[in-house]
Amino acid sequence: MEKSEWKVSLHGGHSGEFCDHAEATLREMLEAAVRAGYDTFGVSEHVPRHEARFLYPEEVAMGWDIPKIHADFARYTAHLQELVPEFEGRISVLRGLEMEIVPSAKYVSLMQDFRNQKLADGSPAFDYAVGSVHYVDEVQIDAAPASYLLAVEACGGIEALAVRYYELVAEMALALRPEVVGHLDLIKRNLTLAGFGDFSLQTPKIQAAAESAMEAVRSVGAILDLNTAGWRKGLGEPYPAPPLVQRAHAMGIGFCFGDDSHRPSDVGAGVPEAREYLLRCGVPTVTVLNREGAVMDARTVQRVVVL
Repeated sequence: MEKSEWKVSLHGGHSGEFCDHAEATLREMLEAAVRAGYDTFGVSEHVPRHEARFLYPEEVAMGWDIPKIHADFARYTAHLQELVPEFEGRISVLRGLEMEIVPSAKYVSLMQDFRNQKLADGSPAFDYAVGSVHYVDEVQIDAAPASYLLAVEACGGIEALAVRYYELVAEMALALRPEVVGHLDLIKRNLTLAGFGDFSLQTPKIQAAAESAMEAVRSVGAILDLNTAGWRKGLGEPYPAPPLVQRAHAMGIGFCFGDDSHRPSDVGAGVPEAREYLLRCGVPTVTVLNREGAVMDARTVQRVVVL
């Protein structure tokens, strides 16, 4: 497939080597990115959790534990360093990680420790970070609908949950200062499955909370992830929804594409459609990240590309 400068994904590349709910090897994911015609492909594996209560049910069923997922992430970090120069000239591979907000009391220092990891030569292990919110007050909101319902109950209603979610997005952005903020309106993921299909996320309180979250994103100079997984999840649209895209653009916040890939068939999926989606929303550009300098000792800078 033909390369274009706008064909950049900064959220995805999860592989079965290092993630329980992904498939294939990291090398196979990068080969798929080459075939998809990506100019740049950011790999952002999930940072491991630190307490057993946050293990996924699938991980528990497979006998995984905290030492195991931490060892997997260490292997990911090392393997990625090997693959970047191997793919040089075919595709620019950015070394990333997807940060999380659990446990609530300690996540800031824990995530900063991961982000600040150094290689043996003293250079940074990662080029950039994605900041995501998958939990509201330590209850996961994007997995089973039953967990989502627990979060609704804990917050005192669906509107209160959505408001709290956006408050946490703002807190995460300000505390972690990621280059990319993932799937801004992930709160819509389980609305229908949890029985709230008729509820609108456009209430004044939720809109105000979302606006505050976007203000935080803008204040740290982060990019919003135009995440194509929403289509794969049957939502009929990517993350975020058109009103949020339009408001973010009016605020001067840039967008990047994220295929949120967890298997080779996900790589590049929905990105051409996402380009048209942005254009329909009045967004004529994407903001991409580029590595400046030598592959393993460089800084990452933003660049605006016309769609």
